[in-house]
Amino acid sequence: MIKRFLIAFIILAVLVGGLAYFQLVFKPKMIKEFLSAQVPPPATITAEAAKSEEWIEQLPAIGTLIASQGVEIASQVAGIVTGLGFESGQDVPAGSKLVQLDIAVEEADLASAVAILREAEVAFKRQADLLSKSVASEANVDTARAKRETAEAALNRIKALIAQKAILAPFAGRLGIRHVELGQYISPGLAMVSLQALDPIWVDFPMPEQNVGKLRVGQKIELSVDAFPGKVFTGAVASLDARVAQETRTLLVRGTLPNPERTLLPGMFANVSVLAGSPAKVVSVPRTAVTYSLYGDSVYVLKPQEGKPAPAKPEDAVFVVERRFVKSGQVRQDRVAITSGLKEGEQVVTTGQVKLTNGSQVKVDNSQALVAPAARPYQ
Repeated sequence: MIKRFLIAFIILAVLVGGLAYFQLVFKPKMIKEFLSAQVPPPATITAEAAKSEEWIEQLPAIGTLIASQGVEIASQVAGIVTGLGFESGQDVPAGSKLVQLDIAVEEADLASAVAILREAEVAFKRQADLLSKSVASEANVDTARAKRETAEAALNRIKALIAQKAILAPFAGRLGIRHVELGQYISPGLAMVSLQALDPIWVDFPMPEQNVGKLRVGQKIELSVDAFPGKVFTGAVASLDARVAQETRTLLVRGTLPNPERTLLPGMFANVSVLAGSPAKVVSVPRTAVTYSLYGDSVYVLKPQEGKPAPAKPEDAVFVVERRFVKSGQVRQDRVAITSGLKEGEQVVTTGQVKLTNGSQVKVDNSQALVAPAARPYQ
């Protein structure tokens, strides 16, 4: 009985051992060999060679356009509007009469003052003649002279009041919307119309404190506005503020731009770039080639397969990609400058990175590469 029991136990142990070996060793090995034999097909991507370009450093900022001269036309004195010499939106030269207030009372006072002055001048001449004949005293002559000067001052005061009731354009510019009508009573200080000098026009923009050392008066600036997409306006830095704002740690910069067609208007939002320094060589790649993450910026670089020479055209072979961390710099439209980690001429993946890992095999197909739109959509 014992001999039979031992034989059965040995047979059972052999079966269990064989089953365990199959499940734990042989079967995983077969699966691993099968999967390793199933090589996935190369992923299709687009690629482009890194280019060497000459870029001038651009300091970006957000600015606001303002008129080189701008005022709200108002009256110093009260009165009734009797004449209007302009229309809304009109361009006017300096000194043109815009508004005339009623001066009927002042004209009457002017006539009276002229008569009083004439009488005072006659009295003064008479006293001066009598003094030359030793008939009148010097006191009488001084009194007559004082009366003449008082009458002259009163006449000048009336003339000044009449001049104040003729509102003139202080400088050449474009008028805004009119806020006054004929017959309207105007109180002192009431704004009747705005006057803006549009050529040249200014742009004010803040610049971060770390860029202050790169700014100079006379540097070229480029400006774009949403109203004219794709159009770039050029000007120059006119002045730098004398202090850095303590609240924002920015320096206010003012630029000036020629505006002969009056297309740029005060109050417009503007994207400004200051061109600082001289042109410098940089290695640039398309913006789509750079992958940004918390661990750093990276690109996928094409490498020929081990043991195979580099093909004449990227489309003629299968490549292996290498994920390489780089340091990115300025962004210029659709390209990014790479300051370290990449050399000129190296092929980088521009689309299809989401399906890649380090060492993946890829095939280049640039026939359906992404093309930037002619104009960016309005945001």
